[in-house]
Amino acid sequence: MHIQFKKQTTAIAAAILMTGSSAWATNGMILEGYGPVALAMGGAATAIENGTAAMMNNPATLQMGPDGTRFDLAVGVLGPKVSTAIPGFPTANSGGTSYVMPAFGWVRKAGTLSYGVGMFGQGGMGTEYAANSALAMGSGSDVRSELSVGRVLFPVAMQVNDKLNVGATLDFAWSNLDMKMAATGAQLGSMVNGMPSGNLGMALPQLAQAPWARIDFSNNSDFSGAAKATGWTGKLGMTYQATPDLTVGASYHLKTAQGDMKTSAKGASMSAPGGFADMGQLKVLNFQMPATLAIGMAFKSSPALTLAADVKRVEWSKVMKQFSMNYTSAGMGGSVSFAMPQNWADQTVVSLGAAYRMNDVLTLRGGLNLASNPIPKDMTNPLFPAIVENHVTLGAAYQLSKQWQLDAAMSHAGKVTVATPGASISHSQNNWQLLASYRY
Repeated sequence: MHIQFKKQTTAIAAAILMTGSSAWATNGMILEGYGPVALAMGGAATAIENGTAAMMNNPATLQMGPDGTRFDLAVGVLGPKVSTAIPGFPTANSGGTSYVMPAFGWVRKAGTLSYGVGMFGQGGMGTEYAANSALAMGSGSDVRSELSVGRVLFPVAMQVNDKLNVGATLDFAWSNLDMKMAATGAQLGSMVNGMPSGNLGMALPQLAQAPWARIDFSNNSDFSGAAKATGWTGKLGMTYQATPDLTVGASYHLKTAQGDMKTSAKGASMSAPGGFADMGQLKVLNFQMPATLAIGMAFKSSPALTLAADVKRVEWSKVMKQFSMNYTSAGMGGSVSFAMPQNWADQTVVSLGAAYRMNDVLTLRGGLNLASNPIPKDMTNPLFPAIVENHVTLGAAYQLSKQWQLDAAMSHAGKVTVATPGASISHSQNNWQLLASYRY
């Protein structure tokens, strides 16, 4: 289908149709820090002891903790503030301002060997625009997206000698997606990839003149989506005690190997005015999280003060080249595929942090997280605008007893605005994490 339409509205619809491909709006689709120790120190956790969150950061650092068993229970909240301004329309403010991420970790360390299990939410945010906003395109229904990405991890770490630790994890990964989006029929048609089939293919040309057309798949759960995928991944890590005061570390997170995200056979719908309505199955094809290489160091400048720094390279270009989805009709029969270029760039993230032990029970932490924006300007997404770049972070640890400890952290990402050809999109964030640890 080759349909001509205005550049401005094309950009808006193109951004909306990309909603299935984006997740975290922090360092692209990756949190600025996993666990409150890392978060409070700007994400620097490759060469410091950071509890069971090490299995998400660098599993080799599990060997840096004391012998015994540790159980961590944590909760985090992403607090995005997103708005989209389209010329000629009132500014649309997203109602999605709070996304909860639970986590737990259990690790047993016995001499030269550590092992355990944990579950961490790797993604969990989205946006929600009202039915009367410009993004609804006059369809009379709300527009929303919510993506959650998580892992169950099985870590093992060991001490090779008095200087070198190594570690690895095997991760069961999952992704869930809800999406309710609208575009004009012409805009939707312009993104059709290949030749539609069956009765659905014969019905689609009538949408070309429709003022709006919708693709919807969504459920009511805060922790799972209408479209689901599972798969596997893992990571490798090491730490090296270069001097009594200097530790260096490195980790490599493998790209995920997940199946296509898909709804049930009638879990999605396509609709348009004039009585066009159909139910079917939607697949988001080959959605993966990227490989990430991190190197870092920690320097104990005094008995009370530890300084840390990490540099990460995130390989977005290998997983975010194109967003593709396929809709198969359960009513009319036939299917249609959509494809859009994304062309994300690889991202460099610098994390700087400090921890100061005030006394035997209180430790204060602070840091910076500095990142580039990997998303091309004309690919910026009003429903999942992962455009924030820099974070200021702080936190504290309080030792309640020999067995119990509390850690808390928060981060602030200042407002970033990107002007696309059809819209001006703004995003800021306030995120926090709280953790209770029990040792026995």
